[in-house]
Amino acid sequence: MKIILDESTPQKLRLLISDRHFVVTTSFQGWSGLKNGALLSAAEGAGFDLFITADQEICYQQNLSGRRIALLVLSTNNWGIVQERLSEIGTAIEQTTLGSYTFLEIGHRSG
Repeated sequence: MKIILDESTPQKLRLLISDRHFVVTTSFQGWSGLKNGALLSAAEGAGFDLFITADQEICYQQNLSGRRIALLVLSTNNWGIVQERLSEIGTAIEQTTLGSYTFLEIGHRSG
């Protein structure tokens, strides 16, 4: 699966899931600063299957109907929590289908 990580996700996540998938960051692609609509279109155009983000507003900001790319939205970008819940993130990645939207509740940063 070809996966792109949004700027809002911990960039180290790439290292933990790249053994099973091709994973890059928006920064690596040269897409830093692109707004969500343009970013999703660029990712689709480049053949990405899955966009992972911690931007929980994306489903309200973008019309996702008709998109081919799947979206996986994490409930937090806290690195400690992401590491602890890697198994659940991996399962969610494996269960995505093109054009799907998944919100994954893995916890929140306290404070």
